[in-house]
Amino acid sequence: MSEERGDEAPPTDRESPVGQPVVRGDATVTGQDAQQAKAFDPNDPESVAEAADVVARFADNTAGGEDNVFMLRGAAACAALVRGEGSYKAAAERAGGNVTVAFIRKWARVHDLPQSIRRYVAMGHVAPTAAKHIARVSGEDRFQLAWAVLDGDLTVREVRSVASTVNGGTPVEEALADHGVTPGELTLSLPTDVYRELRRTAAMEGKPPEQVVTEALDEQFS
Repeated sequence: MSEERGDEAPPTDRESPVGQPVVRGDATVTGQDAQQAKAFDPNDPESVAEAADVVARFADNTAGGEDNVFMLRGAAACAALVRGEGSYKAAAERAGGNVTVAFIRKWARVHDLPQSIRRYVAMGHVAPTAAKHIARVSGEDRFQLAWAVLDGDLTVREVRSVASTVNGGTPVEEALADHGVTPGELTLSLPTDVYRELRRTAAMEGKPPEQVVTEALDEQFS
């Protein structure tokens, strides 16, 4: 499903079916198509068994993993296994080995992030380890934290700190400010003719360029 903005705020959780390679199967993002990307069906016993095997191997290989698509595949297997088994505990027991309830929960939450955030993970702009902490934050705050990773160059440790602070009751804007990030602040490079027109329009309407851009984007997104 799309996550385009309309009259309502964009969804803050996954909308597509659990286990389906919506992002992993998008060749424009990962270079592989849906036929190559592994899907997991929580309603198919054989697929759930395969997910359990993938989760067990995933738990043994996440340390130092640099393949973001591999990490998303493991997260998908975790989510499908939880859905198939009915609980985090049952999923961990089914996978066995080094798999813990905490491990399953963290990665299943990554799989449940909205598609826009998962795309940045797949493209390598947001580390999967950072995505685990973004997923700990609920609602629109998770978008603020994810975009702060992109625009504020937050480290995984800083993302973890912000997530903990927000979950402790601090507004996300305040938590990010403590790490030098101002939500909504973005540096853009515009084509010369667009920049020239932006400045001309701002002058003629007596508005700062930021307001002209905001009004134009608000109209575009609505």
